Amino acid sequence: MLLKVTHDTHYSHASPVSHGLMELRLLPQENAMLRIVDWTVRLEGAREELRFFDQHGNGVILASYARTQQDITVHCSGTVETADTAGVFGDHRMAAPLWYFKRQTTLTRPGAGLRALVKRLEDAGGSNVDRFHALSRLIAGEVSYETGVTAAETTAEEALSLGKGVCQDHAHIMISVARLMGFPARYVSGYLMMNDRIEQEASHAWAEVHIDGLGWVGFDVSNGISPDERYVRVATGLDYSEAAPVRGLHRGPAGNPAGNPAGASDKLLVNIAVQQ
Repeated sequence: MLLKVTHDTHYSHASPVSHGLMELRLLPQENAMLRIVDWTVRLEGAREELRFFDQHGNGVILASYARTQQDITVHCSGTVETADTAGVFGDHRMAAPLWYFKRQTTLTRPGAGLRALVKRLEDAGGSNVDRFHALSRLIAGEVSYETGVTAAETTAEEALSLGKGVCQDHAHIMISVARLMGFPARYVSGYLMMNDRIEQEASHAWAEVHIDGLGWVGFDVSNGISPDERYVRVATGLDYSEAAPVRGLHRGPAGNPAGNPAGASDKLLVNIAVQQ
């Protein structure tokens, strides 16, 4: 399937800053599920400094913006050809060993609630793939999809306690429980073409678990499936913080750190193009 993606993100500061930096993980890499026809990232109000690959193999753009700049826009667009592999990404080909992906992070660190989910899966039969599909259904039943309740800093344990969250929270819970079960797991950010609309509200996220004999396998808790040809895989990490499409920091007028850019608005447009 050919998909055309246009993703615009706008950041606005209330007052000019002295200096700012952004890391953009908006460069998908080709794999068994994805062939890139064309892909560009263009900046307004910021300057690209360099491109590099991080420890997860993600293509990263480092950009800066200088004094007096209050508005920054990131334009991302491209055409890709996707394939349905039943969610199987395949073998582990990174320098980092698989045991590295068993390490819990601040966002995935389990508490009593997540440990209880593991116990509820003890009687789940079938293959490991079947068990993780059962886990996906369990998480979806415990944490209903609702926007505006959680934030980027919300942990998996907190989202489970709230009983509400978005795809980021579902992915973090899946990753945390998979690691508790002894499986390597990672976070995936990207795009999903929804069947009932073209204009999306935001990019998407899901989890991948490494299963012997298959390699990395994706599970989208929010939609109850493994990724198919409607998904565009862009970046991976131990959690959201390592795979976020845009991360940044700036220094305010007085020279004090002021955190990530504020006032962000995200517009995503995913179109299907007819394959020739």
